[in-house]
Amino acid sequence: MELRVLRYFLAVAQARSVSGAAAILHLTQPTLSRQLIDLEDELGAKLFVRGRKFALTEKGALLRKRAQEIIELADKAAGEFSAPGEAVSGAIHIGGGETDAMRLIAKAAVSFSRKHPRVSYHLHSGNAEDVSERLDKGLLDFGLIIAPTDLRKYDTIRLPASDTWGLLMRKDSPLAKLGAIRPEDVRDVPLISSRQRLVSGELSKWIGRDFDALNVVATYNLIFNAALMVEEGLGYAFCLDKLVSAAGSEAMCFKPLDPPLESTVNIVWKKYQVFSKPAEKFLQSLRDEWGWE
Repeated sequence: MELRVLRYFLAVAQARSVSGAAAILHLTQPTLSRQLIDLEDELGAKLFVRGRKFALTEKGALLRKRAQEIIELADKAAGEFSAPGEAVSGAIHIGGGETDAMRLIAKAAVSFSRKHPRVSYHLHSGNAEDVSERLDKGLLDFGLIIAPTDLRKYDTIRLPASDTWGLLMRKDSPLAKLGAIRPEDVRDVPLISSRQRLVSGELSKWIGRDFDALNVVATYNLIFNAALMVEEGLGYAFCLDKLVSAAGSEAMCFKPLDPPLESTVNIVWKKYQVFSKPAEKFLQSLRDEWGWE
């Protein structure tokens, strides 16, 4: 498979028509159609259900996922090799879960960019599993991962920050009058929780009951959409502080857990990682700024 053909395939998958993709790619429709047929022949699988709108088959959906990863990795590699000899220029790829600790990375990036203005940053938001997968595939230079997570296969540095767990709720809910949330307060209420297994394990320990025995009405991987569910009254969401602006909200508020439950935040990268020059310099800048060995 050629990268060029994979780009053609992704364009058709996005446009859901050969004519629309051909216009974007500046190709004739017969040429693009021939490329798609040749790709299907090469793979021995139908990639599209052809009709008024091109829909992906199951194999097509799988190829789209893989093609996106391949193209992204190829573009990342090309960017690393296109930088002039001694200049610090190019892109740094950072993935992270939702955490206010990202502000530390943002401030470090601002300082770093003053010295190296030709460096750009590509950010990817996702939960720990998603960030780990992209790290393992080489799509990210660094990941910002919130504990609890198994970090044994990475080099890690703990950030000088931690996140506090609590419950996001409507202001007119029965628990909103409490100053903090104790385990017995949540055992019978509708809950919305992170779908990460290790997170649910930590919450189970805090509650003192198997998580499966709780009334979990929804799960999420990122908090924004879960907050909409809370605002509409579906339930109470376990989440980290500072992620949803509940302070100025007319509808919602955040209450910390009691006893407190905190999570550390780590910046991680693959063991034996061969960094691009910008990524290597950025890591050294972080070490210098925060006194890391």
